[in-house]
Amino acid sequence: MVSFETFLPTNNPVQRKNSGTMGYDVPEGVDIRGRYDPEFSKILTRDALQFVTDLQREFRNHIKYAMECRREAKMRYNNGGLPGFDPATKYIREGEWVCAPVPEAVADRRVEITGPVERKMVINALNSGAKVFMADFEDALSPSWENLMRGHVNLRDAVNRTITFHDQARNKVYKLNDQTAKLFVRPRGWHLPEAHIFIDGEPTTGCLVDFGLYFFHNYANFRKAQGQGFGPFFYLPKMEHSREARIWNNVFDRAEKWAGIEKGSIRATVLIETLPAVFQMNEILYELRDHSVGLNCGRWDYIFSYVKTFQGHPDRLLPDRVQVGMAQHFMRSYSDLLIHTCHKRGVHAMGGMAAQIPIRDDPAANEAALELVRKDKLREVKAGHDGTWAAHPGLIPACMEVFTNNMANAPNQIHSMKRQDASVLVEDDLLQSPRGVRTMEGLRLNTRVGIQYLAAWLTGAGSVPLYNLMEDAATAEISRVQNWQWLKYGVELDGDGLGVKVNLDLFGRVVEEEMARIEREVGKEKFKKGMYKEACKLFTRQCTAPVLDDFLTLDAYNNIVMYHPVGSSRL
Repeated sequence: MVSFETFLPTNNPVQRKNSGTMGYDVPEGVDIRGRYDPEFSKILTRDALQFVTDLQREFRNHIKYAMECRREAKMRYNNGGLPGFDPATKYIREGEWVCAPVPEAVADRRVEITGPVERKMVINALNSGAKVFMADFEDALSPSWENLMRGHVNLRDAVNRTITFHDQARNKVYKLNDQTAKLFVRPRGWHLPEAHIFIDGEPTTGCLVDFGLYFFHNYANFRKAQGQGFGPFFYLPKMEHSREARIWNNVFDRAEKWAGIEKGSIRATVLIETLPAVFQMNEILYELRDHSVGLNCGRWDYIFSYVKTFQGHPDRLLPDRVQVGMAQHFMRSYSDLLIHTCHKRGVHAMGGMAAQIPIRDDPAANEAALELVRKDKLREVKAGHDGTWAAHPGLIPACMEVFTNNMANAPNQIHSMKRQDASVLVEDDLLQSPRGVRTMEGLRLNTRVGIQYLAAWLTGAGSVPLYNLMEDAATAEISRVQNWQWLKYGVELDGDGLGVKVNLDLFGRVVEEEMARIEREVGKEKFKKGMYKEACKLFTRQCTAPVLDDFLTLDAYNNIVMYHPVGSSRL
């Protein structure tokens, strides 16, 4: 695993550039190594940086302890252990408590759109007709200094309703409609550092930068304009245990106290997207009970986590990733238990992502894709979900229609679909190995998608359309860990009659052939200008490593960190 120490100055292989003589005005102990920009300096004010610094100093040891607990759990799983319900917190699971009432401002979340914090995307998503826009600093964003800082500028302007974008190519100006989606923000996970901002000689925790800067600049205007006295609203990713939720709850308490706003003003939805977290759903809600507005089925990361958790278990090999859908017993059980848990505790149970994108040049294929979306959303709403995710504005009408037609004019199903039948689900239901076959095409698709996504990520794009799906880091992670798993255990490709076993020679040929296919598909000029060769080298190294890295993006992060010698000044 890549640790924070990777980004300390003694061994950081990042690029360095001369940035002139200007610098940011920073508090004592803070060192900004990203490029100076006058617009960024309006975000990175001394007071805002002091707020982030106070959060970092107060919570960094708690975060380090939580990450050490993750490493200990990983060792248990690698030595044959299984995740499960914690006997010590049975009293929480069986207790009759509920979370704080859901604010009226976010009662109706039938369709939510997600996307990176890019300026045009922010405007289009807020105007999309969805009930919520989740602006993403995490899996849909390549966390370069430029992307992160411009993202904060964009969100500030969106909250202030001053955001515009002039598309030079189309000579079109984009601005906000009178009616917009509610804004949620997803910071990065606990494990990701922000290597452009050092506090007391070490990189800052990425999510505290994301949360701290956004909250500092926007809490007051957001509460007036969007939150009806509540907010800001957040999505919280990648948690594995309730102790990590407790840190977030304490961060929220600290921020509310600093701002002088009521306890419980900040609200957050937690993504249940790791296998260990599914056994901690009650505990996570309990820790956040004053600040929770539900849980979400982050199903692509959940599949990634299943492979990662069971990397030392050769009896739990996944079939082709396209076969691991919600019809699999362990996935359906996860969704059903999430709905039951959330509704028992009085909060939203959000469904998963529809990753399809419109196929403009093939009406028949486009209609077939939309029909798949409708079926998936019909399954979700009938199961009891209160809303769902879409990756593209073109899917919102279809998703909205399905949920509206099946929710009896109610804003949610929290009180009408208790799903008591799911209360009998046990650990075996949540751990059952998925059924299916493994094929050469599955290996090829993993390789092709993983390399192309990583090539885009290295050049600044974290949300990438590939083969009529919107891919983010989660799908690249599935591709990587599944290839790694198949190579480690020499699996037989049993689904296409070939009967060959996956080994380094076969994988090397597949990589070579898929690189040639990528070049044909994108064109020689784009292939030459892009970072496909660098991505191929990185992806191949990850797939063939003797020890599985926890996250692809941690290894890749070094490639996008760029230091400027003059970033900070103390005026």
